[in-house]
Amino acid sequence: MNVKNDLVELPVDAPGQLVLVKPSELEADLNGHKSLEPEIEVVKPELLRYDPEAIAAHYKKKPLEVLGRIFTVIFPSVSFALGVWGDKKRGVGDRNQQKRAVQLKELLTKLGPAYIKIGQALSTRPDLVSPAYLEELTLLQDQIPPFANEIAYQFIEEELGDRPENIYAELSPEPIAAASLGQVYKGKLKTGEVVAVKVQRPDLQETIAVDLYILRRMATWANNNIKRLRSDLVAILDEFGERIFEEMDYINEGENAERFAKLYGHLKDVYVPRIYWKYTHRRVLTMEWVVGTKLTQVDAIRAQGIDARYIIEVGVQCSLRQLLEHGFFHADPHPGNLLATPDGQLAYLDFGMMSEIKPYQRYGLIEAVVHMVNRDFEGLARDYVKLDFLTPDTDLTPIIPALAQIFGNALGASVAELNFKSITDQLSALMYEYPFRVPAYYALIIRSLVTLEGIAIYIDPNFKVLSEAYPYISKRLLTDPAPELRESLRDLLFKDGRFRWNRLENLLKNARSSDEYNLNKVLDETLEFLSSERGALIRNNLIDELAKSVDALSKDALNSVTNNLRDRLFNTPWAKPVAMAIIPTPPANIEQEQTLEHIKRIWSILQETRGFDATKVSSQIPQLLSNPGVQQIGRQVAGRLASKAIARLIRETLVKSETNGVAKTAVIVKT
Repeated sequence: MNVKNDLVELPVDAPGQLVLVKPSELEADLNGHKSLEPEIEVVKPELLRYDPEAIAAHYKKKPLEVLGRIFTVIFPSVSFALGVWGDKKRGVGDRNQQKRAVQLKELLTKLGPAYIKIGQALSTRPDLVSPAYLEELTLLQDQIPPFANEIAYQFIEEELGDRPENIYAELSPEPIAAASLGQVYKGKLKTGEVVAVKVQRPDLQETIAVDLYILRRMATWANNNIKRLRSDLVAILDEFGERIFEEMDYINEGENAERFAKLYGHLKDVYVPRIYWKYTHRRVLTMEWVVGTKLTQVDAIRAQGIDARYIIEVGVQCSLRQLLEHGFFHADPHPGNLLATPDGQLAYLDFGMMSEIKPYQRYGLIEAVVHMVNRDFEGLARDYVKLDFLTPDTDLTPIIPALAQIFGNALGASVAELNFKSITDQLSALMYEYPFRVPAYYALIIRSLVTLEGIAIYIDPNFKVLSEAYPYISKRLLTDPAPELRESLRDLLFKDGRFRWNRLENLLKNARSSDEYNLNKVLDETLEFLSSERGALIRNNLIDELAKSVDALSKDALNSVTNNLRDRLFNTPWAKPVAMAIIPTPPANIEQEQTLEHIKRIWSILQETRGFDATKVSSQIPQLLSNPGVQQIGRQVAGRLASKAIARLIRETLVKSETNGVAKTAVIVKT
């Protein structure tokens, strides 16, 4: 116990935190006179932060160290590139591919953590990297050479305040896995829990800092000298720097894990391991040991009777909620960080590299998907402005047809045929030609999605992430009260003032596939929205459509009644003159009949939706009819119907009058 500035420092369960109290209060508490709780202030150590200015100031004083690092990177990289080029020239590229793949893995390992992470990203892209390279790069996930146990034990003692054997009941004699930033031991706590103990690599901060300094200098030069380069490479690199510095702080990683568990741990078949704070500090992390199989080991997963494709579907659904619902997402979902557990759950590991996406960006992404589905390329161009890809003063006139050409051809019959890799490929060419800039947040989002898609392709080459995503997006459009999404829903359902029933059908079909779709909740929220000022535009258009539909039903019913009456009267000799006088009411026209068919199909979709119960619906009709919103809509529909009936009466009267006038004129002429 230390006394500092008239405050006493007491250790608490979470390492690196102090409880600060005044000595007098401590004495009073120890004597049992009053509680310390109201006076306790928990002070956490400042998290490790990326500071490019401080890094630059540090390495400007060490030019020889920087120059040495540049040579360390350039010479082996150029040597490897020349070797691959020479193989192609001699026609032995395919034969030497395995050897070159091993060389690349070894090169990236020697160059350090930043380059290892590049290799990890490539290891998930079977559509970009040949099988030989893929196999070797996959080893970068957890088969990087470990560092000495003595150093790891020293770090444990320095961080946790005691020798490892005094802290853990058991600790594996060698690391179970070694990754880019640290290595993992399997251990057991004195209380019996099996744990994973992650210990950071030595000199990690210095190694990464000098690489970031060099890369940032290169990015600054590129921004200033390459005119066609519109993306801010420095901002993108700084975003990466912030994430990787956060990843080097295991206290930050533990907090990320707990936040991730709170937001997504409740999702079906998503598992997040527990953090043991008493045994966690900046360079040592102790978390629950998870038994599982890497997602790229498809045969091993299937041998356990687990549906590998379902596990990927769980990952897609979790990623959608990360990116589009809460905005806190796992930015490094490589195969070493995703495991299929024996009971068929998807376990997330390694929460060092996380990022956030702001609400307007989340809604912007959903709107962009809607505009793609709707083939509204003008709306899509505006989305790029909202998402900071284009400045507000950009002339969108030439960009709109370019988007139409790219996505119009790429979408084909359905958005489900499109994958994120094809999207990024198409956009790369577009962004080079037009004044696009890539926001810093975009790089990590694309990395996360493309990595996940790469794993999915490993398991099922025909897997389409967007196809799996659209049910969730449909559910959000139908249930989310956010004004931005209500506007998107309006754009999707209405065109040129006409209601597009087929779009509503598709939304309902897709939404019912979402596990979280609740039909009763949708109905309640829809009525609340339609009766509010926010829903005025959709309400007015929908009332028109309902009035048309009811009018069509009444026409068909009246047509059926008059026809049946005429038929019966015709069969009665004395009533034939009366039958002749009855003019059949015209049935609904083709457009009205199509609307009725849509409504029938929608009712069928609702009946097949999980949670639908006809008895509950019928019992809720009185309550529904008493809803002020329903009453308001009903009055407006009745008003429109009355207007239509009056208009029809006037029209038919005028037509008859004109017809009679023509007949009389004809008789006079004939006479």
